[in-house]
Amino acid sequence: MILAIDGVGGDNAPQAVVAGVMDALQKTDMEIWLYGPQDVLEKELDGYTYDTSKVKVIHCSEVISGEDNPIRAIRAKKDSSLVRAVMDVKEGKADAFVCAGNTGALISAASLLLGRIKGLYRPALTTPIPTDKGMAILLDVGANAECKSEWLQQFAVMGAFYAQKVCDIAQPKVGLVNIGTESGKGNDVAKKAYDLLIHQNDVNFIGNIEARRVPYGDANVIVTDGFTGNVILKMLEGTAEVLFGNVKQVFLQNLKGKLAALMVKSGMKELKQKMDYTEYGGAPVLGVDGIIVKAHGSSDKKAFSSALRQAAKFVESGVMQDIKRYFEQNAISGGAAAETV
Repeated sequence: MILAIDGVGGDNAPQAVVAGVMDALQKTDMEIWLYGPQDVLEKELDGYTYDTSKVKVIHCSEVISGEDNPIRAIRAKKDSSLVRAVMDVKEGKADAFVCAGNTGALISAASLLLGRIKGLYRPALTTPIPTDKGMAILLDVGANAECKSEWLQQFAVMGAFYAQKVCDIAQPKVGLVNIGTESGKGNDVAKKAYDLLIHQNDVNFIGNIEARRVPYGDANVIVTDGFTGNVILKMLEGTAEVLFGNVKQVFLQNLKGKLAALMVKSGMKELKQKMDYTEYGGAPVLGVDGIIVKAHGSSDKKAFSSALRQAAKFVESGVMQDIKRYFEQNAISGGAAAETV
């Protein structure tokens, strides 16, 4: 298995990227192709002892930064690490691509260079999130700020496949984000999406889910538009950070708190691990004709290693073939007016 990696994408690249690669290589059998300026990547690699047959540096003279216009950069920077890596996935040289860089550029490159799976209207950026009952899948979280009902219907199908094959959830429950649980709640898009999903017999649709119930794990797959999904994701991340920060402050404010902290140390460590996004890997772009995983922009060693291992499991699961086969056999009409990214 060959994973293509943007060695210079993300806030902490190349240090966190290379550190994550080294960690993942100890846990998963894979070969890594690192894309970026050769001198920069080789200098970072010099600090590690590793099997040189497992890591290959592919020199790229250009880099797409977070400030670049996504589509313009893809067209102008053909020798960038992002474009070169996506093209190698397209040509079958690499099995998947992992990148912590410019999200817009990554999604645009995946859509323009790989193309969408036949029968799909839009790709969805999908992310695992921690809940009280374990991991859940939230999509879309940023690829499509506004959606049509049929797109949400397709997201539900893709999310269910991914949850089942990659996250090992036997019969994933699918919920549609809304302002109430009643079928008549929400705007026209949400109402129509509900009607479509309630008749989608091959999806375990449980109805509407309010945002406050997402952390409880009522649904294994949470479906919404990219704007709402991104807001939910960032709110969950911020809430977890504030919560654990406040708990730490309480424990450290006096001797009694410090003694209490020692008594519950193992339990708090387990809870933090459960709620830590770095444990859950990156965000796969479902719906494009290739395996692409977006790592968090601020990924550290642990987060990037998790993203690599998630990408490897994505490849091994065969879920891409399942999704392609499903939409070849089951057309969902009504979204033909979807514009090209």
